[in-house]
Amino acid sequence: MRYRNLIFDLYGTLVDIHTDEDAPLVWQKMALLYGYYGARYTPESLHDAYLKALQAQNAAAGQSYEGYPDLPIEPIFAGLFTGLEDAEAASLGAMAARFFRALSTDYIRLYPGVREALEALRKAGYKLYLLSNAQAAYTAQELCLLELVPCFDAIYLSSDYACRKPDARFFKAMLDGQSLDPEVCLMIGNDATTDIAGARALGIDTLYLHTNLSPACEGNPATWRLDETDWNRILPELLSICK
Repeated sequence: MRYRNLIFDLYGTLVDIHTDEDAPLVWQKMALLYGYYGARYTPESLHDAYLKALQAQNAAAGQSYEGYPDLPIEPIFAGLFTGLEDAEAASLGAMAARFFRALSTDYIRLYPGVREALEALRKAGYKLYLLSNAQAAYTAQELCLLELVPCFDAIYLSSDYACRKPDARFFKAMLDGQSLDPEVCLMIGNDATTDIAGARALGIDTLYLHTNLSPACEGNPATWRLDETDWNRILPELLSICK
């Protein structure tokens, strides 16, 4: 095998998703939820308070972390509750984060043939890893919903490591944690900057998938490229690349 370890991005590579975090209905329902626990907001004031808290956390993270920080979202939601003990606010913050994600998600689904392709790759002897820029509060539940957890040998979500792709520290967390040799790894993703350039900087070969969720970019340093979202067609090409 040219590659033994296949490292996958999630959103836009395996999963098609659309969210709208600014939708008025989302904040109407969130304000109602907070009201249940004595935190009085209008939808507009809650939205504003959330954005301010998020900006403050990002500003603090920018001073504490180099590169591309990504901190957990649960403390933001917890901090919006008022008059509660810390433990209760933390528990409600985790719940509110999941509720927010559900409200703001228009759809989430696997691209065609994803699960079957992952199963075929594992049967062929490849080790499969997930490396995703993602909030664990959201993505852990979505992986369960989509029945993807058993498909991977290990899962790495950026908010658990306080940094995100293309930050080398996030890639190294997986490489070191799993004792992986970059020379026999292949990164598979749909973002030319975070997935492709980030992996290539560490000597990892790459397969770029141009999908409906791929950001616009100029140039692409990928080792290979496919303009495809159907894994029934991607799988034979991937197996050929990996031989």
